Amino acid sequence: MSSKTTVTSALLASAVASLLASVAHAAPLTQAEASAAVAAHKEKCYGVALKGQNDCAAGPGTTCQGTSQVDFQGNSWKFVQGGTCTGIQVPGGGHGSLMPMKS
Repeated sequence: MSSKTTVTSALLASAVASLLASVAHAAPLTQAEASAAVAAHKEKCYGVALKGQNDCAAGPGTTCQGTSQVDFQGNSWKFVQGGTCTGIQVPGGGHGSLMPMKS
């Protein structure tokens, strides 16, 4: 196989894997997933998720997981290790919050 064919195949495989990962993350959390996060000592941390990478609750105009509209949206949350949320710094000097914040 030529190096051009190998590179093209690798890029195509990477693109397919990224697409499948995006689709998997867009689904709402199931009750089992939420329970597993709590059992693993995770907590909801608002204002720390990047655009489209929230775990749920992204506010008006969004449905659930993966639907936040901007980075660090104050009313969207991400599961983080328990006890670490308020210590997470975000650009602009803010911190994660255990409660929804105004964006």
